Amino acid sequence: MNATTRVLIGLALGALGGLALDAYDSATAVKVADWIQPLGRLWLNALQMTVVPLVFALVVVGVNAASDAAASGRIARRALGVFVVLLTIGVTLAALTAPMLYGLFTRHPSLAEALGGAVAQNMPHAGQAVGWADWLNGIVPSNALMAAAQSAMLPLVVFALFFGFALSRIDAARRELMVSFFQAIADAMIVSVHWVLWAAPLGVFALILAVCARAGIHMIGALGVYVLVESTLYVMATLAMLLVAWTWGRERVRRYMPALVPAQIVAASTQSSLAALPAMLECSVRRLGYPQRVAALVLPMAVSLCRLTSPVQYIASSCFIAWALNIDLGPAQLAAGAALAIVISLGAVSLPGQVSFMATNMPVAQAMGVPVGPLALMLAMDALPDAIGTLGNVTADITAVCVVSRQSSSDAA
Repeated sequence: MNATTRVLIGLALGALGGLALDAYDSATAVKVADWIQPLGRLWLNALQMTVVPLVFALVVVGVNAASDAAASGRIARRALGVFVVLLTIGVTLAALTAPMLYGLFTRHPSLAEALGGAVAQNMPHAGQAVGWADWLNGIVPSNALMAAAQSAMLPLVVFALFFGFALSRIDAARRELMVSFFQAIADAMIVSVHWVLWAAPLGVFALILAVCARAGIHMIGALGVYVLVESTLYVMATLAMLLVAWTWGRERVRRYMPALVPAQIVAASTQSSLAALPAMLECSVRRLGYPQRVAALVLPMAVSLCRLTSPVQYIASSCFIAWALNIDLGPAQLAAGAALAIVISLGAVSLPGQVSFMATNMPVAQAMGVPVGPLALMLAMDALPDAIGTLGNVTADITAVCVVSRQSSSDAA
């Protein structure tokens, strides 16, 4: 039995247990929730303790890997620029539309109270908006160690970017030593997260039981809203890539869409962009006629660096928490989350699925000022729209080849 299945079983059993207690007697349900919720919080704290060192190490290593790729030639540098633009389009679309999509659904008053009591820690007040000037002043940390201690993720990542780019300018031997050091930190944190995730079924069971015991069936409906909105955002981001191919890549949509179908079928069935790589190469070179030298270089880079739906998912999850807990997100919070989502997506290369979910969503949620506790409940639910997300990633990867090929042919002309 794989890890995702175990977590889903824990989620289902906890939800059924909480609903049964709520149906039996609400007072008893609250008492049981008060008793069991510390177990869930203990598991959640164990996850949170790994986030700061893991994110810092991943960003430092990712910056240096991107620097190496950019130094390898014009096509690679061009591809990196295209990746950033595509990710920016996706995350901007999510930041603009996610709050509106969640606003279409009615939120039951008991949902915020139940989540606040069971999993939310250091919950901000609903009217506590961050002004644009305060947000701008907080981007660069005056004390990087204090930012790490306070889990202030945006200034911490900014410091990691400065540190990573500075490493790329020092002596090669010393740089390699430091990058290896931070890679070892990231590897150790990933092992630690795996240990914590081993207990994920128990932690998710405790958290969802406590929430369902307080909110009843409304929590199940809220998780359904999350899956629906996330899937909708994935589809919107995928359609946006077709628009990019038409406008920026000068590709005819009638020719482009049918050519993508074989790669998209593999992506949806395997839920793995890496497994779809041979099909993407075949679609790019044989069906669409893009140069072999461009596709062979850009697609492997894109599989690791241009995961379009990853930052979309980070924003969707944080906006869901804000919606469920009745927290208003202003432009500053959305901008902070969007910027950090792009950096985290580029840095979190080849992380396992559940490790990636917690290690990447937590920093974005913290940067947007929402509690990270509900993420533990969403860990299992995220597996449901994963096929749609992989389809979007594959579409973005081939779109990157389309754009880079167009730019390369313009240079040749």
